[in-house]
Amino acid sequence: MRNTRILTAAVAAVAAAASLTACSSGSSSDSDTITVGTTDASLPEWGVLKDLAGKEGIDVEMVNFAEYNTPNQALNEGQTVTNKFQHLKFLADYNVGNGTDLVPVAATQVYPMPLFWKDHDSLDGIEGQEIAIPNDATNQGRALNLLASKGLIKLTAEKTTPDLADIDEGASKVKVVAVDASQTPSAYGEGQPAIITNSFFERANIDPTTSILSDDPDADPELTFDPYINVWAVRAEDKDNAKVQRLAELYHSEEVEAAVQKTTGGTTIFVDTPQDKLQEILDRLEEEELAEQ
Repeated sequence: MRNTRILTAAVAAVAAAASLTACSSGSSSDSDTITVGTTDASLPEWGVLKDLAGKEGIDVEMVNFAEYNTPNQALNEGQTVTNKFQHLKFLADYNVGNGTDLVPVAATQVYPMPLFWKDHDSLDGIEGQEIAIPNDATNQGRALNLLASKGLIKLTAEKTTPDLADIDEGASKVKVVAVDASQTPSAYGEGQPAIITNSFFERANIDPTTSILSDDPDADPELTFDPYINVWAVRAEDKDNAKVQRLAELYHSEEVEAAVQKTTGGTTIFVDTPQDKLQEILDRLEEEELAEQ
């Protein structure tokens, strides 16, 4: 099936964390409150979604996290009911690395991975530059494959998630430095080319349409982008939670999708991959990750 076209604290404060623990019963499908973990709770689309859900009697409580691994930890510990911040490859690597069994409920979108360079509108002059990329394994691997596909670096092996050790520096045109994803906008602001994920370019007031390079799901086979389908994730026992499923449906409403496109400058590609297909992709990615260990 072809894809259709489509804080700064671990939990904000100790009090918020205590509140989450106290309401862990909200993980039950009987609760009208759905706690949602994310890394971008300030984005306007969340407000639109909360309003739509509220009209149906579903209270949405957003919980913001500064780092990528924390939302899954909180979800696994029952501090949140669901989260939406990650693609399937990230989820697979987290499950394998932490012995968890978090699963996808529904698909949301694919975000093309963009390279930004302040005051530049092309790759001209980029040879010899040092490019900042996210240092989490999945986004790092995707970033390296993007740079390799454009001939900016040479990789010694073809992998879904290459790392810095796979770069043939002598045959590459640029240098690469991996930093925490939240620091990539700072590198950009200092004039360094940087690959910045969708969670961070908006909060740094970077216009997503000013990227000088990105991968393109419409130009490549779907399999290439299956790992990067973003999802709503839950604990396995909550995979049939009707309220989370309804929240996922409301995310694809015209109102929410319009708000998302405004935030991302029209770069978001929405997908509606079924839950069983998402699980199939996740299982495959987890098997691949285990095989590489």
